[in-house]
Amino acid sequence: MGSFDKLTTLNYINNNKVVPVFYDSDIEIVKKITESCYKGGIKILEFTNRGDFAWEVFKELEIFCRKNFPEMILGTGSIVDASLANLYMSLGSNFIVGPVTNSEVAKACNRKQIPYIPGCLTPTEISLAQELGCDIVKIFPADSIGGPSFVKSVMAPMPWVKIMPTGGVDINSESLKKWIESGVFAVGMGSKLFTKEIISGQNWELLTKNCKNLSETIKKIK
Repeated sequence: MGSFDKLTTLNYINNNKVVPVFYDSDIEIVKKITESCYKGGIKILEFTNRGDFAWEVFKELEIFCRKNFPEMILGTGSIVDASLANLYMSLGSNFIVGPVTNSEVAKACNRKQIPYIPGCLTPTEISLAQELGCDIVKIFPADSIGGPSFVKSVMAPMPWVKIMPTGGVDINSESLKKWIESGVFAVGMGSKLFTKEIISGQNWELLTKNCKNLSETIKKIK
């Protein structure tokens, strides 16, 4: 089981407003990514289940974090069925994210009081996810359906919705300001933060700096 209870995870996401999203099959790269986020003040990471034996990488990462960065909240993304959700929760995942909404995944997470953040694209899908007990919904791909204006439109009649858009969220203050002012609960961020140049060049110092700047920018906007 994970090291953090449900409320701790949800409160951290709400207070810090960003969930980095990353996958690589090389555990050493994933460790460096995690360390850079942590040192930059972002103590949460969504590791996506996107490759063969991804669960083995996650297992090693979770053990690494418990030993070296015990405040790091690790979660798992790209989860589409309950068997995978249960596997990752047994390996220590503190939250589960999916590109779609799956009722069996919701049940599995609810049983263990682990946040489930399912993918939704319409108000109806969002409402159905809430009926399943999902505290946060993921809007993906957020930039393809109107961006911040979509969030505002949904929250006008449904102000209780907690939305985490992923896709199209940039690290610059202008982009972040639009998203945060639209009313998002948090934003998911992948390639805009973990650029190809940083990964290929293994420029972890720059990534740490970018994470620190990102965290400080969000605090100023809030």
